[in-house]
Amino acid sequence: MNKGLKIALAASVALNIFAVVGGGTAWVLSRKAQEQAAEGRRPGRSEPVWAVVEALPPAVRDQVKGELRASALEARPDFEDARAARREAIAMTASDGFDAVAVAALLERSRASEMRGRARLEAGAVETLGRLSAADRKALAPILSRHKSKARDKGAASETQHPAHKAGDAAGDQAAR
Repeated sequence: MNKGLKIALAASVALNIFAVVGGGTAWVLSRKAQEQAAEGRRPGRSEPVWAVVEALPPAVRDQVKGELRASALEARPDFEDARAARREAIAMTASDGFDAVAVAALLERSRASEMRGRARLEAGAVETLGRLSAADRKALAPILSRHKSKARDKGAASETQHPAHKAGDAAGDQAAR
């Protein structure tokens, strides 16, 4: 066999292998995308707070956004205190001066601050909902639902996170921008 034919054959084989691997990769990625899309539509999972708000008529949407953002800003110090106390507890645990009583107190402070923040967010949301029409309240009702984490959806035990907490973090982050 001449050298040119051998090179052409090797190039053809390499190209075919490349095409098969590329096609297989594309197929796997498309399957993953389909699974993620299906997971997002699964019952029991609600839309993010801002997606629900965006679906409202413009005048109502602007009012609701402003009020939820204000509630999030009011709750922000509580969430910041919760994070600071938790970071302090972690640092104390990792240090040579570990004090179990102090760490427990910091974790309690963190939980209490987070609950205060959640309570402020929920109270603000309920106050805002109270000023809306029945149709708008119905459209916004999902913002009060509890979200499941992916780990729980797959059968593993995990904590649930209240959407008001997420709204607070998202609203607080957006308000800070």
